Amino acid sequence: MLSIIQAAGWPIWPLIACSVLALALVIERFISLKTSKVAPPKLLEEVLIVSRTTVPTPDMVVQLAQNSALGEVLASGLRALNSNPRCSEADLRSAMEGTGRLVAHRLERYLSTLATIASAAPLMGLFGTVIGMIEIFGSQTPSGVATGGNPAQLAHGISVALYNTAFGLIVAIPSLIFWRYFRARLDAYLLVLELASERLARHLNTLRR
Repeated sequence: MLSIIQAAGWPIWPLIACSVLALALVIERFISLKTSKVAPPKLLEEVLIVSRTTVPTPDMVVQLAQNSALGEVLASGLRALNSNPRCSEADLRSAMEGTGRLVAHRLERYLSTLATIASAAPLMGLFGTVIGMIEIFGSQTPSGVATGGNPAQLAHGISVALYNTAFGLIVAIPSLIFWRYFRARLDAYLLVLELASERLARHLNTLRR
């Protein structure tokens, strides 16, 4: 591996940095976007059962907000009802929608960075290719015969060009795949949060009648 890096020349180092960063972001997103941390499957039903007869106490609401992203959204509606028992259904929805937007922004963290790496890596590989081509032409003799100049420099220029192109694609393709995967997963979570908040709003509105 070290010999490949040496053969690719200095343009490959930014690509290596991008690959390390992309790997760290993928691992972080896998951990942060676990179902148990975003939208536990039975949490909504538990909240509906607890609030069937009365609004949960502020302490229970705090515990709910610390449970997960879904719990944070649901807790905002319960907190609004605790602070103002006569608040309208529109106010409940507004409180949960505002919290939902904050949660969505937090869940989308680092995805734009991963998408940038997926887009920039091929260009960085192309930059390395251009550097390699410059070294190839720089190894030519004044007569224009490349092999008559410096064969070692010619071979180095070719290796720089090919290795950087390949490494740029190696970094970009997995980054793009994981970005699309996390994007789809996040969209599914946001739909769950939206439907859950809608159901809780109707439940709390029925409870007050």
